[in-house]
Amino acid sequence: MQQDSAVVALTGVRRTYGSGESRVAALDGVTLEFPAGTFTAIMGPSGSGKSTLLQCAAGLDQVDEGRVRLAGVDPRGMSETALTKLRRERIGFVFQSFNLLPTLTARQNVELPLKLAKKPPRPAEVDRVLAELGLAARAAHLPSELSGGQQQRVAIARALVTRPQVLFADEPTGALDSRTSREVLALLRRIVVEHGQTIIMVTHDPVAASYAGRVVFLADGRVVDDLADPTAEAVAARMATLEPLDDEPDGSGDHEPAGHAAADRAGAATC
Repeated sequence: MQQDSAVVALTGVRRTYGSGESRVAALDGVTLEFPAGTFTAIMGPSGSGKSTLLQCAAGLDQVDEGRVRLAGVDPRGMSETALTKLRRERIGFVFQSFNLLPTLTARQNVELPLKLAKKPPRPAEVDRVLAELGLAARAAHLPSELSGGQQQRVAIARALVTRPQVLFADEPTGALDSRTSREVLALLRRIVVEHGQTIIMVTHDPVAASYAGRVVFLADGRVVDDLADPTAEAVAARMATLEPLDDEPDGSGDHEPAGHAAADRAGAATC
């Protein structure tokens, strides 16, 4: 596949944290492409580099070596102002924590990225996104008046209202029950199929990964497998060969500076 056909491409990417004996290679020569209109899940044991991969691919973190192409540009060397503009206009983010502003209604939360970009929200467009995600009747409700699944749908609507070239999702169903998780995942898959949206999702859940068209497996910062048309059983079997016996709960061992991910996620959701 030609690199210019990919919405996101990483070539020989390396990212390390710490120095000396505490130096950790979170990504160790990763080369991946994510074509337009595809739904890819990223999986791996705790500490495999999943979160770092997402942050580098999304321009939230800078790589030490290699190259990242994000929505047609290289984020390395861009000013923070330019990066913020890129994220606002061409990239969407959905996280496990919904990051909705509690004093704004569902509709106002969805309109927020447009207002921050100084683009007057078009009521018809906002209505379309809300209706598509099954939120038309809940548009005037505050987050506290919505279920967890409805709040995540608002977060997805907010991410999609700018018509991003790529949507990054970090454990988007981690805070939801199994039934609601399946509904949200089916919604993401439908967005890919019907609208050609590109989605890159980090997850630890084989069932969640089975909704994607492709699963990329990481271990020790390297790509170790790439599975097309996954089933939950096939994903779980592959993960079983990667998980160390004394593995920590997923996420606790990911190689990120303390506080780095949380701060970036909070900013990215509304930037």
